[in-house]
Amino acid sequence: MKDPVRLMCVWMMLLVLCSCNRNPKPAILPGAALEHTCMAALTEVIVHDIFSPPVASRIYAYASLAYDAALQEGQPGSYSLASRMKGFKPLTAAPAAGEQIRHRLSAAWAFHQVARALVFSKDSLASLEQNIRGSFADLPADQFNKSLARGDSIAAMILARASADRYRETRSMPRYSAFRNPGIWQQTPPDYSDAAEPHWKLIQPLRMDSAAACKPAPPPPYNLDTSSVYFRELKEVYDMSKQVSGSMDTIAHYWDDNPFVTEHRGHLTYANKKLTPVGHWMVITSILCQQAGLDEKTTARAYALTASAIFDGFISCWDEKYRSVTVRPITVIRDQFQPDWNALLQTPPFPEYTSGHSVVSAAGSMVLRGIFGDGYAFRDTSEIPYLGLERNFPSIEAAAEEAGISRLYGGIHFRSAINEGKEQGFQVAKLYLGLIK
Repeated sequence: MKDPVRLMCVWMMLLVLCSCNRNPKPAILPGAALEHTCMAALTEVIVHDIFSPPVASRIYAYASLAYDAALQEGQPGSYSLASRMKGFKPLTAAPAAGEQIRHRLSAAWAFHQVARALVFSKDSLASLEQNIRGSFADLPADQFNKSLARGDSIAAMILARASADRYRETRSMPRYSAFRNPGIWQQTPPDYSDAAEPHWKLIQPLRMDSAAACKPAPPPPYNLDTSSVYFRELKEVYDMSKQVSGSMDTIAHYWDDNPFVTEHRGHLTYANKKLTPVGHWMVITSILCQQAGLDEKTTARAYALTASAIFDGFISCWDEKYRSVTVRPITVIRDQFQPDWNALLQTPPFPEYTSGHSVVSAAGSMVLRGIFGDGYAFRDTSEIPYLGLERNFPSIEAAAEEAGISRLYGGIHFRSAINEGKEQGFQVAKLYLGLIK
């Protein structure tokens, strides 16, 4: 009997060891590493859940503002960005001076609670919760629980604003009806999907007085006369598609940031999940903060400012998209030049003017330039998990410029939509520059 017993003990030990390997003890995350982990976890869930770019920007903004609000509360003389935004009610009274609150824990927990409330795959944030709890496992139980409770209070303040920003109402509004009128947006191949977020202009902005506060110049009028600005820009897209260089192809795909691109192979259809434009800039923000060695407070502000400016940028851009409802290049090129023409990139399902990536890249990059300065070089590794690519940029501005021109290389935007979109984004960002300290 001894041998079977000994064998049983060995197997039990192996099971325990395997179990420990499957459930490693959460790492303790010091300083800003905790915040970067929170943001990376949220990005992973947003990619998995396939949120549209405007909706993704809303999630990033609210979660980042929650982290900032809790962390700034522990800094004498500081203030939360939420207190400088529209629509947020004041927080409940701050903890008493003698009450021990670990504000880092409150901040990470507030972030987690807001993110969990706004995403679909709530269980996917379980590992983040373990990391948060594990990083503060040495706290006395009373201090730990009070810190979590403070995070819950801050999350409730953020979510109260989110519940009143008219997002919920837009979920049940009618779909956009497309009519076959010259120059007006039509559903585009290969999937001919319905227009995305036609009511996004109704979402309450964070800093803008209204969705139209940063209204751009109108697009060039639809005009197929060969001497018109519109025709020249149309011909530019078509001619460029015939001579795309290797570097142009790389730039177009690097900044595609379409969260759900479908591929068709005969009867087989499959999809590639990727970052959204705001997700790309959130990863860039993380890279910049870590490269500069920023502390927790400044990192929290960088995330919250960038995400909030991009959130307002999408509201401003979508207000213009569904005002001018400009037709996409692929529709006109197939009608006028080549019936089987395809753009290098898959055309997203919403009107052309202005270019969303141009708007939000200008808005986000201008905020980041206010924090890190002009000429701040960095290596962007955000696309390694999705494309296996990384790129060096001599400045934050250069990255934003490349993001904008990528839409022309990709055949999905006219030049005016890119140039005016960039200016539109700058106007949005100016509302945030005064909050940078």
